[in-house]
Amino acid sequence: MAEKVVIALGGNAILQPGQEATYENQLENVRKCSAIIAQVVKQGYQVVVTHGNGPQVGNILRQNEEAKDVVPPFPLDVCSAESQGFIGYMMEQTLRNELHELGLNNSVVSLLTETVVSPEDEAFQNPTKPIGVFYTEEEANKLAEEKGWVVAEDAGRGYRRVVPSPQPVSILGSDTIKTLTDAGTITIASGGGGIPVIQKEDGKYEGVEAVIDKDRSGLRLSKEVDADVFMILTDVDNVYVNYGKPNQKALEQITVEEAKQYMDEGQFSAGSMGPKMEGALSFAEHGGKAIICSLDKAALALEGKSGTTISK
Repeated sequence: MAEKVVIALGGNAILQPGQEATYENQLENVRKCSAIIAQVVKQGYQVVVTHGNGPQVGNILRQNEEAKDVVPPFPLDVCSAESQGFIGYMMEQTLRNELHELGLNNSVVSLLTETVVSPEDEAFQNPTKPIGVFYTEEEANKLAEEKGWVVAEDAGRGYRRVVPSPQPVSILGSDTIKTLTDAGTITIASGGGGIPVIQKEDGKYEGVEAVIDKDRSGLRLSKEVDADVFMILTDVDNVYVNYGKPNQKALEQITVEEAKQYMDEGQFSAGSMGPKMEGALSFAEHGGKAIICSLDKAALALEGKSGTTISK
């Protein structure tokens, strides 16, 4: 059976920093991503795609705020579902088109995916994930009082709402995703980390206002669908140690033990490469192969010719 790869795309791959958030701009960015994913399919891999949604959810929340006097705003979990829907639609369509260009006829499906989190997760007591638009201190305090929000200053740029970022416990429907992928269907799932839900004591599920880290959710998805490769696509060709220093070094093929050593040394920043390396290392520890590379080098990285690969 062909190797199965879970590909995790960042939200900035869909809307680049500084770009106007038009449908046309995002569609073209998704098309470029799909052209690269299609090359991976052509190599013979079974493929599951997951993606970030940070910029997109931020814009949906802004639409909520701007129109709140005309249209009642929706909760954050519903906004996450909205972003999953429109990104999934664009990706499903463009990927099918790119496969057609290559003479391939694989089925492509996008699944609205919920991710279970624990109501006991300490993140609910300590919201840290900034979302949505910036406010003045006065505006932020007023909104906190009116809506029960937690607000905080964000890197000197103003005040924003902050929400919990709990750990993913399980991906609802991962058994279906695995079945589809095993049958040769390219599956787009768990976008934006998945729609966060909790399971109540009576066994029923309900949405919660939170944002799940996309790479952590991608790791959970990779394990639950029995992937052989977990690939995190980012904006650099390799992971580096001593980044920005004269002795900066690109990591290529490294072992789990080497990755652990670099993590212990504090080589990777908590706000950027740290979570990616944490997820990649965890996957490799369980016997899989983890790759961190740039979007345009994905096919080469699977051949061991680019990127950073961690394995036992």
